[in-house]
Amino acid sequence: MTRDEIIKLERYLQRVFRLPALQVKQRPRKEDSAEVYVGDEFIGVLFRDDDEGETAYQFQMAILDYDLGT
Repeated sequence: MTRDEIIKLERYLQRVFRLPALQVKQRPRKEDSAEVYVGDEFIGVLFRDDDEGETAYQFQMAILDYDLGT
């Protein structure tokens, strides 16, 4: 992903989730994805998908059962 894409995605996600602490960062050695953080905590990965001339982005976030508490 380009730096411009990352900036646009970060602004979009901050607005949608109403979370100014959300950051999107480039991944080392990966060009088709970026990492998503809230503060210093890694929360997921954004993947770029180019298909038939259209670009889409997919956000993947794993939630572990022990993170949910009881």
